[in-house]
Amino acid sequence: MTPAAVQTPRQTSEMTFDVARIRRDFPILQERVGGKPLVYLDNAATSQKPLQVLEALANYYEHSNANIHRGVHALSVRATAAYEDSRRKAAKFINAPKPEEIVFVRGTTEAINLVAQAYARPLLEPGDEVLITILEHHSNIVPWRMVCEQTGALLKVAPINDAGEIIVEEFQRLIGPRTKIVAFAHVSNALGTINPAVELTRIAKARGATVIVDGAQAAPHLAIDVRAIGCDFYAISSHKMFGPTGVGILWGRFDLLNAMPPYQGGGEMIKSVTLKEIIYNDVPHKFEAGTPNIADVIGFASAIDYMEQVGRDHIADYEQELVEYGTRVLSAIPQLQLVGTAREKAAVFSFTVEGIHPHDVGTILDGEGIAVRTGFHCAQPCIERFGLDSTVRASLALYNTREEIDALAVGIRTVVEVLG
Repeated sequence: MTPAAVQTPRQTSEMTFDVARIRRDFPILQERVGGKPLVYLDNAATSQKPLQVLEALANYYEHSNANIHRGVHALSVRATAAYEDSRRKAAKFINAPKPEEIVFVRGTTEAINLVAQAYARPLLEPGDEVLITILEHHSNIVPWRMVCEQTGALLKVAPINDAGEIIVEEFQRLIGPRTKIVAFAHVSNALGTINPAVELTRIAKARGATVIVDGAQAAPHLAIDVRAIGCDFYAISSHKMFGPTGVGILWGRFDLLNAMPPYQGGGEMIKSVTLKEIIYNDVPHKFEAGTPNIADVIGFASAIDYMEQVGRDHIADYEQELVEYGTRVLSAIPQLQLVGTAREKAAVFSFTVEGIHPHDVGTILDGEGIAVRTGFHCAQPCIERFGLDSTVRASLALYNTREEIDALAVGIRTVVEVLG
């Protein structure tokens, strides 16, 4: 293996969508669970990693492991180049105007907390309002609840209909003269609903609100264009899109990031420190205190390369075929009730099985080698909106197949036979 830090191992040129070939890139898909082939349908929780990402991590540790930005020796220069190249790739991935607007964080959760504390907390006053939706992951609820408690602002929640779609008229009605922040998910992790991000942003911006979009579930499924959306902040997580855990990005408009105070203090986020004065570093470095997760940032860039080579349009088209096929197959099971049937939907099936607790469904499916998620999926208000305390969630990615959906259906019928 060559020592070039910016090299992404195992790259292929003009990769076309071939699910059998794609599956060969993911070693874990060859695992067997209880003697049965693994059917991995928990991608909304975390996706699996291709060889290209695994080898990028190994390549860094074998040839470039050093701290970044401060060293003049060869390894540090090499690691710094790879780290900053990752920033450029992340910017291109979401069509950000410039790489300096990309802040590396631990994931979407930290990104939203950063905005809540460094942007919203100094801005909000008692009686101001923050609007979210009932679809949100806890990561886009709890930080706003916290900052409202800290400032005296009010948290408002936009409702959804029985299909799991935001009621746009109600969303619009809830934005008033005191609404300073509007935050919503691009794609619901619990239901798979694809929200009309451009329309929601336009409505909020017309009323003078700042818009934060949680893109964690959009990143693996959709092409993202923050300029077309028109939002002010956008957050994604590497591990949802075939990269390592513990890495993500916050994109923010440069003028907003530049005006925000640092979120954490320490090394790297300063230009100068004396006992009398601290001069903070420029954007984005003033938000990246301490030694960052260098290897996994580089692995994240490799995941971006992988998705670009496969083609995000190809991924979206293929997954929509799976959504349509899965909806037909699962709807044919009389005892199964789908939860979330939005017209615009990513590859997520949330459902219940009549008379059987979701945890029991998940346990029996695991015995068949089928990995699904059960519970309220860190979106408790959303699930409770449907009068439930939990669902079964099967979430797909680019490497899943119709045969795996068939296996899920067979597994559910087995659950009904055993427990129904």
